Amino acid sequence: MFARDLAEPYPSVSTDDRAAEAARLPAGQLPALVVLDTDQRPYSSAPDSQLIKQLLPHYVLEDSHVAAVIDDRTVAEVTEDIAGRTGTERLPPRTHTGPDAGALQVAAHMARTRSPLVAVERDGDQVRLVGAITATRLMERLIGEL
Repeated sequence: MFARDLAEPYPSVSTDDRAAEAARLPAGQLPALVVLDTDQRPYSSAPDSQLIKQLLPHYVLEDSHVAAVIDDRTVAEVTEDIAGRTGTERLPPRTHTGPDAGALQVAAHMARTRSPLVAVERDGDQVRLVGAITATRLMERLIGEL
């Protein structure tokens, strides 16, 4: 079983897209976001929690007690700042695999990157997104093979 056989069409955003645009994808229905670079090649994939972490100010991440004392005005400023940012600026690159990767390679990749999703790229004349494999789909196929 190869990655190309497991990959399904999956919505994506670009590294140029603003956080507000990414948030418009079907929230709660996607385990992670596939991010394409400016040439539409797979760049990264990240769960929502990782995207939120990228958008929050560092002082909130360093001390969660700070978030408890922030007033509405500061929240509005942070929200406005988030809407204008891409949210993908600090994502780790290379969370995708080639179409010939085996199911166990995909599983190991998910475990190593701690992502519930792996984008599958095609290496032909141009590298392009084939689709994505979710952890749920991979588990269904692996368990179905037993």
